[in-house]
Amino acid sequence: MPKGHTPARPQLVYLVFGAHTYHQEAQFSIVSALANLHKTPGEALDIQVYSDSLEPYQHLPVTVHPLDASTREAWNQPYGYHFRSKHVVLRQVLANAPVAALIDTDTFFHQSPIELFRRIKPGTLLCNAIGANFGDNKQCRLHQSLATMLAARGLADHSMSLLNSGVIGLVQEDASLLDQSIALMDEYYPHAQGAYTLEEFCLSVAAYRQMHVNQCTDLLHHYWSRKQLFRAKVQAWLAKHQQAPLSREALEDVARVNTQLPKPPTLRRLGYKALSLTLPSEQRQFLRELMYGCYEYPNEFDRASAPAWWDKALENANARHSQPLCHKKLHQWFDRPGMRLGLGSKHGTVRDSLLKRSQR
Repeated sequence: MPKGHTPARPQLVYLVFGAHTYHQEAQFSIVSALANLHKTPGEALDIQVYSDSLEPYQHLPVTVHPLDASTREAWNQPYGYHFRSKHVVLRQVLANAPVAALIDTDTFFHQSPIELFRRIKPGTLLCNAIGANFGDNKQCRLHQSLATMLAARGLADHSMSLLNSGVIGLVQEDASLLDQSIALMDEYYPHAQGAYTLEEFCLSVAAYRQMHVNQCTDLLHHYWSRKQLFRAKVQAWLAKHQQAPLSREALEDVARVNTQLPKPPTLRRLGYKALSLTLPSEQRQFLRELMYGCYEYPNEFDRASAPAWWDKALENANARHSQPLCHKKLHQWFDRPGMRLGLGSKHGTVRDSLLKRSQR
């Protein structure tokens, strides 16, 4: 964005770096915004992408700002806290833009992105979601480490709402809120015991009693929970439309990457539960989750979640045990008649996939 230029249009901002999966998420999030833009006729916006890779965005109508490692490192100082850069980049955009919203990559729109900006007004912070109160969980790391210090300074109390920063939207005249949140991160990082949510927590503290807060869970889906399953849907869409992401077919398919966790119908799940009773108790949930991945979903993007369901089943099984399942024990589980019956023709595929993963 040229210095001194003030764009009149709203600015939708992405910060993307690191693993290829983050770029895949960002690509689909951007296309979902464009696919839903028609729901607000006559409206337009600019999309700014700050990224360490230009190639993923070459087919998209966005402005890419090359982001090198030294710049990111500077944005993350003084402690190398990488979420600090979210507030830094949005502050930079708002220096020249009247209104902007920073969007996490693990999101996709199901309404026009213009609706985000209709919720950003002077004195209002837009976040993704307004969560529980700070005092609701006194066992959490940030409460134990920071509650007393914040209360002593009158910055926060148990009634403060905790915010999800998957979206951060502000008008230019309120950009100083980001200066406050950055200063809070820098001050409290040494006391936060490595809590990765410090960034959105400091945003909550900066906004508390100072700003009206709005949310937008009805406009876009933030899939920070069950991420593997939704990533599988996104990756299936990209495998199909990577070369022509704005084609008519690609834009129509955006709506088929829905917000629903892919699960079989209720009666089928009850059948799975009954079948799992033939196994020892420690293996029952494992089989049920494997069968969720074996179900033939009518939606092709839900079907793509099968390997993610299998991986999640193994992850959950490992979490329920004191140590990860060894290759030998996992092999024994798959050899049980109930497991063979439950997985049917996909038994070998599922077994080989997870046995291979257990050897990594």
